[in-house]
This record gives sequence, structure tokens and C-alpha cells, in this order.
Amino acid sequence: MVERNSLLLVTLLLGFFGNASTAEETAVGKALYAQSCAACHGVKLEGGKTQSLIDSIWQFGQKRSYVFRNIKYGIADFAMPAYEVALTDKQIDQVIDYILAMEKEIGTPKPPLPQALHTLDYQVKVEVVADGLDVPWAIDFLDKRRALVTERGGQLRTVVDGKLLPQPVSGTPEVVAEGQGGLMDVAVDPEYAENGWIYLAYSHALPKREGKGRPLTMTRLVRGHIRENAWVDQEVLYEAAPEFYGSTRHHYGCRIVFDPEGYLYFSVGERGIGRHAQDLSRPTGKVHRIHRDGSIPKGNPFVGVEAALPTIFTYGNRNPQGLAVHPQTGRVWESEHGPMGGDELNLLSAGRNYGWPEVSFGRNYNGNIISELSDRAGIDAPALYWKPSIAVCGIDFVRGDRFPKWRNQLLVGALKYEEVRLLDIRGDRVIHQEIILKNAGRVRDVACGPDGAVYVVLNGPGTVLRLTPADPDGVFSSL
Repeated sequence: MVERNSLLLVTLLLGFFGNASTAEETAVGKALYAQSCAACHGVKLEGGKTQSLIDSIWQFGQKRSYVFRNIKYGIADFAMPAYEVALTDKQIDQVIDYILAMEKEIGTPKPPLPQALHTLDYQVKVEVVADGLDVPWAIDFLDKRRALVTERGGQLRTVVDGKLLPQPVSGTPEVVAEGQGGLMDVAVDPEYAENGWIYLAYSHALPKREGKGRPLTMTRLVRGHIRENAWVDQEVLYEAAPEFYGSTRHHYGCRIVFDPEGYLYFSVGERGIGRHAQDLSRPTGKVHRIHRDGSIPKGNPFVGVEAALPTIFTYGNRNPQGLAVHPQTGRVWESEHGPMGGDELNLLSAGRNYGWPEVSFGRNYNGNIISELSDRAGIDAPALYWKPSIAVCGIDFVRGDRFPKWRNQLLVGALKYEEVRLLDIRGDRVIHQEIILKNAGRVRDVACGPDGAVYVVLNGPGTVLRLTPADPDGVFSSL
């Protein structure tokens, strides 16, 4: 766009074309692009001062709504200005229509998955260990040979020696696979070799009320065993009271981790009703702590507090889709979806308030301000926030000897930005972050396996990747 816009990163994305624009609208979009975008992205969209818009590599999300918001509100981290004053909403749509049409007409295919990555510390080999999955959501490991992967539609799949078994586990609980709901997390008991317990978190429905519309849903937590590829011995560990079920189909949370003392932590999103995250009488917008049999620890921060739910460990959490326990300190870290901007990484402490929606670094999706405050007394500030939102999701710490330079650093997955980031954490501070994987697909989960390799779960293209050092010593010889 004209000189003041010379660093524009329009981040226009393939997909969600909607209705074809008329020839007149396309011509208007072409003229607006020439006036406002060509100086940076090239007259033929081939790139210049900034990236190409026709190479099918989209840095900041694939949905049309992401494109629109990036243009209108800008990307401060990349010096992209906001165009909410310079362009009307209709003009932004016309620009998007033109570029998406050109991408469709002359664009190049998206590159295949990489076979190698170059990071600051390692050259990394990339392998596909499972493919053709239907919207995979989470991975955990039974041992060094076997892993379990959830598919959001309700299937629990098994990977053995790097091969996906053709048949899913039978008899798993019925889920509501609508919106963001479905079968979400899977977690293997720390003493699995002795007790065989496996834990599942999913969106559960109450029986449909006669004449009352679609079923009401809520996050539910169960455990069971797998015998002869069948789910058996199911026990319900957490099920909210019926009055807390809702008709929305998003913000379920649904992550599970265990700390060194054997406590089980699980997250529940605020289901799209922000004020409920501050209400201690409601389970939504919280991280909860229970024993592995579902009983409530006596030391939980709100045990005995009038009207408060005794399972609550923290509150004011919008949609926590990542939980991880630090290998040395045993403390729980949480990643949390913000709205438009304001994704958070939090170090959790018992009984603390993490602010949503009373403080936030983000805006509503319609551009309205959620809160004028980004901090306030009595509310714990995030250790790190991302603005704009990267759509942060699963997280895990690196353990073992395979990546010694990365040991105890935090892996962070991002859906919208299609990234895996590596965060160097010292105490309660993040001192550095590096992008180690980019544009392979929407990253729903990341995990460090018992073999020390890094596993990456991609919603699209329904794939699980395995990352290992590419050379015997695991480091560049030049370092």
C-alpha cells in the first residue's frame, strides 16, 4: 500500500472463497490491490518487500475471517499497520476476493511436508508416523512402541512401531462432534504399567429434551482400560451438574496432565460465556484438580469455601487447550486461547485468578474492546502473551537425552499460525522463543515421547510427525 504501508503483510489465505464476486467487484479489488498492496507484495502478487500471496504458504491463518482481521486490525509484530480507517469493510472484502481469485488462477501448490528442519541448535529429521487421520486432537504414549491418538469425531486410534492400526478402539464413549467438540484429550496414567488406566476428555451431551432443541453439552472426564482393542471398565471421574451444560459448541478446554504428587489436572473452557470464568460456583473457565480416582484433594484452594466448587484449582481461564508439567519443578503451565489477540501462557498457582474477561490483551472478534485493562491487582499476569493470536494449543516440555540442548524447554503448538515454537523458560519467565516448524499444517498437539522424540499432531492434513536429530550427535558440526 502507499509508502506508509510498505511493510504490509496482508496474509491473505486460500479457502473460504464464498460466493464468486462480480466482474465489477473483481475490477475494484484489483484497483485497490494495485493502490494499496502491490508495492510490498508485487504487482503480480509474486512478492517483493514482503512474501508472495500466490505460493500457498500462509503465515497467519487459512480462514477468510483471519485474513479480514489481519488487514483491518494489522499485525504489530510484523510492522503491518491497521487499515480499519483507510479501507472500508467492503473494500477489504474486495481486495480479498481479488487476491484469492488470483491465487486460484495462477497460484502454486502448497509444498509437501518437510523432511528436515534447521533450528538454532539442531538439524532435525522429520518423519510421518501416522497419516489419514480424521481431525486428530491429542497423542499420548503407552510405552516406547505404542501411542494413542484421538480423532475429534470420536475414534481412539493406536500407533504401533510407527504404523497406524487400521481399526479404532471399540466401545469408546459417545461424543458430540460438533463445532469444537468431540473426543479431545487422551492421557495415560503415570503408573500405567501397573494399573492400565487411560483417561479421556470429551464433549458429552445430556439426553435431548423433548421439543427443546439440540442437546446440551459439557466437558466430561472418564477413565478405562483397553483390552483386545476394546474400551472397557469405564469410570466417570468428572461430570458437571446438568444445570452447567450449555447449548454452545465451543471452548471445551479438555486437557489432562498429572503432577509428580499424582494429582490430575484438567481444563474446562468458559463455553463462550466470559463472565462464568469468574464465577466460582460454575465449572467453566477453570482448571480443576482431582485425584486419579475422581475424588477431591483436601488441599484444593476452594474446599470449604461457600458456593465454590471444590475441584477448582484456578479460574479466569478463557479456553485452556494446553497443560504441561515442568520436569524439574513439577509446576503446571497452561496455554490459553485469547479472542482476537491475547493468547496466553500462564504458570498456574492454586486459587489464583487469571483474569478473563476482566483483563485481556485481546479484542472481541467484531473489533470491540473487551476490557480497558491488561493487568489489575489480584490477577496473575501471563508469563507470555501473543498479540495477534497464534491460536495456541497443545504444549509439552522436552525431556530425555535425544535433544539435550532443548531439555526442559517448552514446545508450543499453534493452529492459526501453523507453528511449533520452542520456549526457553527460566523460573517463571520466558527468555526466548524460536519457531522450529512452520506451515506443515494446523498444530493441535505437541508431545515429547518416551523415546525423547518430539511428536506433532496436525489437524490438517490429519498427520502425526516425529522429529529427531538428523545426525548422530544431534547438533550441527559447525556449532
